[in-house]
Amino acid sequence: MSPHDKLVSNTESARLNWRVFALIWPHLMGYRARIAVAFLCLLAAKGANIAGPFVLKYIVDTLDAKPLAGATVIVPLALIVAYGLARFANTLFAELRDTVFGRVTERAMRRVGLQVFEHLHSLDLDFHLDRRTGGLARDIERGITGIGFLMRFFVFNIAPTFIEIFLVIALLLYNYGAGFAVITLLAIIAYVAFSVIATEWRTRFVRQAALADSTSNTRAVDSLLNYETVKYFTNEAFEAQRYDANLADWEEARQKNRLSLFALNSGQALIVASAMTAMLLLAASKVAAGSMSLGDFVLVNAFMLQLFLPLNFLGFVYREIKGSMANIEQMFDLLEIRPNIVDAADATELKLEQQRPPSVEFRQVSFHYSGDREILRNISFTINSGEKVAVVGHSGAGKSTLVKLLFRFYDPSVANDGQQGQVLINGQDIAQCTQASVRRSIGIVPQEAVLFNDSILENIRYGRVDASDAEVADACRLAHLDQFIASLPDGMNTRVGERGLKLSGGEKQRVAIARTILKNAAVLVFDEATSSLDSRSEQAIMTALRELQRGHTSLTIAHRLSTIVDSDRILVLDQGQLREQGQHQELLALNGRYAELWRAQEREDPKLSKRKV
Repeated sequence: MSPHDKLVSNTESARLNWRVFALIWPHLMGYRARIAVAFLCLLAAKGANIAGPFVLKYIVDTLDAKPLAGATVIVPLALIVAYGLARFANTLFAELRDTVFGRVTERAMRRVGLQVFEHLHSLDLDFHLDRRTGGLARDIERGITGIGFLMRFFVFNIAPTFIEIFLVIALLLYNYGAGFAVITLLAIIAYVAFSVIATEWRTRFVRQAALADSTSNTRAVDSLLNYETVKYFTNEAFEAQRYDANLADWEEARQKNRLSLFALNSGQALIVASAMTAMLLLAASKVAAGSMSLGDFVLVNAFMLQLFLPLNFLGFVYREIKGSMANIEQMFDLLEIRPNIVDAADATELKLEQQRPPSVEFRQVSFHYSGDREILRNISFTINSGEKVAVVGHSGAGKSTLVKLLFRFYDPSVANDGQQGQVLINGQDIAQCTQASVRRSIGIVPQEAVLFNDSILENIRYGRVDASDAEVADACRLAHLDQFIASLPDGMNTRVGERGLKLSGGEKQRVAIARTILKNAAVLVFDEATSSLDSRSEQAIMTALRELQRGHTSLTIAHRLSTIVDSDRILVLDQGQLREQGQHQELLALNGRYAELWRAQEREDPKLSKRKV
């Protein structure tokens, strides 16, 4: 089960969880003054809202008392103005409340969003290999939006509405007796109970729609990211069919959701109508009996309207608050995921010498990803300062795993399930150094160059974000990219498209090489760096790479043996073990595994036998 699926599963079983407020509260504490002002505006708005029906009562009673003339007209006019001011004050203070508190909500959303983003980048490679990018992005989006909804509707709408309900019930009980208060209380209890039960019943349809939404979004993102693969295998119809199946699930869930909403709204309307009818019948009977004035009748009617209008949204708001809480908790669950690779409590910065490239050592390293299949078995070798070392072997021999261990994407020093050993740079165990300092010291040209949907300039500058345009241009020249860039209408400002799809494989690879040149790291790693290049480009790039390797310690993972024949040392991996090592001619003379690989490639490319080494 992927991390996203686990989170969705948690959401499906979630209930109204007040722990969410404890999660959000620390992000609000920096704005105590704004919260206090917003709360005062809330009290003022509610005070004006409750005062309105009383002013309306006195207006009606004044107008009903006797014919008005002369100076007596001033009294109802003043009351009418007061009623208008009460209504205006209610709206004004509510808007001020939202404006003042809006900054608090937006800042909390920003801080939480940044915290989750940074945390995702801190998680280890295993999490990101299992993730579903589209669904995960949608989960984060819903969580951040949920914070805004929860703050806006619960803190300043639902909670104040219930406060107003209890105040109105108390006022009705004090002024008009138990009958009105009991009817109001029973109506509110019935309304809330029905809304909660009905919303719980229909929440599963909302969950189904949310899950189908995430699934369809994930499907769309995955398909579009792999656009070329879809085209290669002419699977457009297949992708559309799978996407439509996800949308069909979403459509069905939305249809059930809509029908259940009809049932919810109808039941709420019946309760409201029944309560209003009972209240008005009671009020009318008391007016007829002379124990209540016409103004009292209007006041009761106004209070009921004020109470039930916001409650009409209770089902929607309850469901959304419940969903928001689940989404927020789901997002915070991401923060609970702990990376397997963390800096030690006493981790130090990796120390390198200014004028001397560092050495790299793998010491008795054994490693596996999962299951019983060992990837590396007791591997030990040293790359001396400034030495060029290449690693070759069949697919699955463990070559790329060496790179991941060097970057500390995985940690062999955790003595768990047979994993053991150390990776050292300049004699320092990288498990005892900060991950950031280790990765700053290593530059890599990966097998598959992954580019951002930005300009060539910014993609190369990503190697060192503070580099000048001149430094970027120099890196382009060393990577033999300058002539290609000069042929483009927009030059360095040409956008490369999603994952660099607008560039050829060789062009993308040279951008990646230029990016690594710009980083100017002490240790260089080339993971099949020329695998996407044609023979002519390969020779040009190899010349540049040889120049780049001078003054650096380098590790080259190679499939094409012709690219590493001039290495100071070649390591031959086979089934996770180091079988042979030496220079090219020495390994050929051994007539072992390296010689077998060379002869196999020689049969594929007869020019190898004529190549000078």
